[in-house]
Amino acid sequence: MKQLIISALALSLLVGASCQQMNGQGTQPKAKLAKPAADWKKQLDKNQYYIMVDRGTEPPYKNAYWDNHEKGVYVSAATGEVLFSSANKFDSGTGWPSFTKPVDQSKIAIVRDNSYGMVREEVIEKSTGLHLGHIFDDGPADQGGKRYCMNSGALKFVKK
Repeated sequence: MKQLIISALALSLLVGASCQQMNGQGTQPKAKLAKPAADWKKQLDKNQYYIMVDRGTEPPYKNAYWDNHEKGVYVSAATGEVLFSSANKFDSGTGWPSFTKPVDQSKIAIVRDNSYGMVREEVIEKSTGLHLGHIFDDGPADQGGKRYCMNSGALKFVKK
């Protein structure tokens, strides 16, 4: 009986930890934001706040830039800082805008993301600490092999 109680307790702790991770909480180290979340809430629209501050993800194929083929640059929705270029955008087949590299590596930072029971590399805007997306090692091999998988809601497109 004692072993059954211990097993049930261990299982409930495991389920509780999983639920925290599914809610975007848990062991994900969050980057320090340049401004309090309340200030970002005043500046960003609801979707931008969800993605950039709450570190949410928009649905694939239902976002502004996954299928954008125009020439131009993608800037931060929060600061207007140029982050990515259409020259480095490619169709990854994932439903999110994907790039082989940022315009300037010093404008972003990569932090470990342990949310949702996975270990990933999160891309944040370095000056703000705001979430942009994730980076994966399945990009075009002839262009460095990286796929910067960004959320359209974290970006604004400026046509050239």
